Amino acid sequence: MTTSNVVSSARSASPLGTLTVIPWASEPSADAPGTPFLMAYSLGDGRDGPEAGQQAMRTALEAMGLSVGDRLFDLDKDAGITASLLVEGGSAVLNLPFLKVQCPVPDEWQEAARERGQVYLICSVRPWPEAVPGQPVDEARLRAFVSDEEMLKESAHVLMPVRRLQG
Repeated sequence: MTTSNVVSSARSASPLGTLTVIPWASEPSADAPGTPFLMAYSLGDGRDGPEAGQQAMRTALEAMGLSVGDRLFDLDKDAGITASLLVEGGSAVLNLPFLKVQCPVPDEWQEAARERGQVYLICSVRPWPEAVPGQPVDEARLRAFVSDEEMLKESAHVLMPVRRLQG
């Protein structure tokens, strides 16, 4: 079970509405750590409704140089995309032009992120109003949403390098 984290808590003046981030990791194998995932999505409660929110999310992703559904971006190789991810002290700090959030992550997620050196970010254009911030999301609901082919086609997919504080 995991918990979503609120980024923007109000039905803001923005058509994006409440933005939320949820972390999870795949199961590790005997010879490799699990894959750490982050998904950013809207609740669809923006000022102009869910359809306008979907278009606003698509526009925000395209404005930062990402496209929806047609490729996996790798920020170690794809230049010109403004995004960063800091993983430290049980938190993932995601920085996108339209989204800045510090998200608590479980120990196994943080360990997988450090071992792999990257996190798979999914930015869903499709709203997910059922995954309310601060409420637990059980594995079956998460799996159903993130394995839906239409949702995956309507998302930007990004491999983000993990940054750490220099000490």
